[in-house]
Amino acid sequence: MTLSLVRLDDRLVHGQVVVGWGRALDVQLVVLVDDRVRASEWEQDLYRMGIPAEVELRFASVPEAIAAAPGWLASPLRTIVVTGDVDTLAQLVEGSDIRRVNIGGIHQQPHRSKRLPYVYLSDDEASRLVSLVARGVDVSAQDVPTARPVPLGEFT
Repeated sequence: MTLSLVRLDDRLVHGQVVVGWGRALDVQLVVLVDDRVRASEWEQDLYRMGIPAEVELRFASVPEAIAAAPGWLASPLRTIVVTGDVDTLAQLVEGSDIRRVNIGGIHQQPHRSKRLPYVYLSDDEASRLVSLVARGVDVSAQDVPTARPVPLGEFT
């Protein structure tokens, strides 16, 4: 399997994903899974500006991502899949054979509480992630590749 990383990060594609994770994993493909961005050429153009020329960037809606996931799992391309919210991540994982996810930056909002310095979750979001673990998915938080992965049970 060369699906190197499935990451939840509400900033989507940014320096920490591209430089930190991309270089550490020697990534060739980044897939941004977000229905709104998939429908907006303007937003896609903005995200393309942050990707090095040697890395391909693709955009997918949730249904497109679910359909493409078997190919990502079997592909020789080292791939990062990024989603921006718990619901999108859960739909993708529940509809595919993805069995490991990384929680990156999820920022503070009025309905969320601090779980880690870089992870804020509502009770509903935390429950949705716990349900993924109950389905056999390895869910851990790790902001950068050199940090220790924090299992979901330590921050929910």
